[in-house]
Amino acid sequence: MDQTPSLDSRLREALPTLTRAERQLAAHILGNFPVSVLGSVAAVARAAGVSAPTVVRLVQKLGFSGYPEFQAQLHDELGEKLASPIAKREKWAGTAPQDHILGSFAEQVINNLNATLGQLDPQEFDAVTTLLADGDRHIHMLGGRLSHAMAMYLATALKVMRGDVTLLSSLPNTWPPALLDMRAGDVLVVFDVRRYEPAMQDAAELAREQGAVVVLITDRWMSPAAGVADHIIACHTEAPSAWDSLTPLLGVVEALLAAMQTRHWQDTSARLTRLETLYERMRVFKRGR
Repeated sequence: MDQTPSLDSRLREALPTLTRAERQLAAHILGNFPVSVLGSVAAVARAAGVSAPTVVRLVQKLGFSGYPEFQAQLHDELGEKLASPIAKREKWAGTAPQDHILGSFAEQVINNLNATLGQLDPQEFDAVTTLLADGDRHIHMLGGRLSHAMAMYLATALKVMRGDVTLLSSLPNTWPPALLDMRAGDVLVVFDVRRYEPAMQDAAELAREQGAVVVLITDRWMSPAAGVADHIIACHTEAPSAWDSLTPLLGVVEALLAAMQTRHWQDTSARLTRLETLYERMRVFKRGR
């Protein structure tokens, strides 16, 4: 399948090579993506406070012949981002191999995992690991309609390693009290994959206003919450199905847990020992013979 980097991920990768005016433009685009680039060159330049030639130079640095080609790519991506399960199924149906679904699905899942973990920036990964391991920070987890399962898994496993971990409900009307109690320096981990839920972006923005550090785990098309996220991990999620695969997100979660465990094994081991004693006393698990 086509694994072409998304426009916003291209912009982030290009930031170190841009001029001051181009960085100003890129920051404006990323902060309001994709609405920021739906207008004309003149409109985008005016909104970003730069010249029209700066807009043209930036899109050329991203590998496009001009702004029309850039916008054509944007419209294609928006179609992918907003694809319904029916549209995803139809995309695969015409080109699906004739062998058993188990074989084709396994091949795509393995490709997704390799692409996700292989392209993950080690420095970004280490930065997220450090945040999650910092005992002075309260960790909050938030997921969408389907990705809530990923948030719940990470929160459950993280609570074994450290305290001060909160899993937010999947119901947006319960989020304001949690946002109210977020302190500067807290961490909000957001799981958001297509089709993106506006409430997720709202929660990320409000958490950022409270001074929280926002970590976004998303797909390669990038959740709109990327505009306010401090750290972003993008996963390859396409599968021969009406639904995207969450397996790469799970792979990232398990890699983060393994990194924390390795880095802080002495503290983790001591906490696990105490926890096992509590499990034993409460007879949570079946005892061995």
